[in-house]
Amino acid sequence: MVFTLVHVSVTPIRLFGDPVLRTPADPVTSYDRELRRLVKDLTETMLDAGGAGLAAPQLGVSLRVFTYCVDDEIGHLVNPVVDLVGNEEQDGEEGCLSIPGLFFDCMRHLHVVAKGMNMHGEPVTIEGSEMLARCVQHETDHLDGVLFIDRLDTETRRAALKSIRAAEWNGEHMAEVKVSPHGRPFALGGARALR
Repeated sequence: MVFTLVHVSVTPIRLFGDPVLRTPADPVTSYDRELRRLVKDLTETMLDAGGAGLAAPQLGVSLRVFTYCVDDEIGHLVNPVVDLVGNEEQDGEEGCLSIPGLFFDCMRHLHVVAKGMNMHGEPVTIEGSEMLARCVQHETDHLDGVLFIDRLDTETRRAALKSIRAAEWNGEHMAEVKVSPHGRPFALGGARALR
């Protein structure tokens, strides 16, 4: 019997309070092996955590990359530019792997078109509605340093912050410095408790 070892690159997800989640990510400039490794890490971590999407800042990497898994379709987008299509909106439950276990109703556009590149530098266009549209907007927000709780109405946001303060994971410390695969250092981990 022959066994093949498979490298699983599941990485710890940064939690609410970590400064990297509030910092706009840098554009990707090199489509190289390090970027392909980042996409693999994002994909494996997202699937392991059971998420619909995961953005590079959630792994402590300040680059404009995200992965998604919606309706059994797995993909990624590098340097996304999102166009909101039409005026229709959707209100629905949303959560975040960086705010684990908490879900709140959040208003999003119903249809989007996102353009960017794949990990090889080839153009990609994603057209989505409902869950895919929600996911693309959520993950692109992460790349801009925006969290879904910032999109909540005042009363729901107040309830969300109260729930975050009470969460078991609130205040967990991640004292790790990651270096961009493109040679630039970026934000330190260091989740602070919300008080």
